[in-house]
Amino acid sequence: MLAAAAGALGLTHSETPCRAVRSDARSALWLGPDERLLIGPDGAGEELAGLLQRALAELPHSLVEISHAQTAFEVTGAGAAAALNTGCPLDLDPASFPVDMCTRTVFAKAQIVLWRTGPETFRVETGRSFAPYVTKILALPAREPLP
Repeated sequence: MLAAAAGALGLTHSETPCRAVRSDARSALWLGPDERLLIGPDGAGEELAGLLQRALAELPHSLVEISHAQTAFEVTGAGAAAALNTGCPLDLDPASFPVDMCTRTVFAKAQIVLWRTGPETFRVETGRSFAPYVTKILALPAREPLP
């Protein structure tokens, strides 16, 4: 089923947990044994859902549109991992959390999805209501330079 879904979106099917696969402006993040977060261009939700519904029509599946409840932003630069570690307990060293690794975790008291998209770049997804809280805490290291 996952291979059919990936193929319908023009993505490869990943065999590695907690990894993202990408093609053009589409990405699929493996967040759990039965959970993938699909990311596409703004306004493409209906198109992606249609492609998946056709590809999976004969297979049991659940497809839930969550874009209205989520917001995403990028944390980038030489201090990105250190800034994220002010509220995230994960080891974000590239050897432990390489490019295209992704997971559901916490930042302070907010649940987030964290995806390393480049050597010094992370995508953070969180609930819209938590975004001001997360960004405010992330801004603290910018005010006080890290040692």
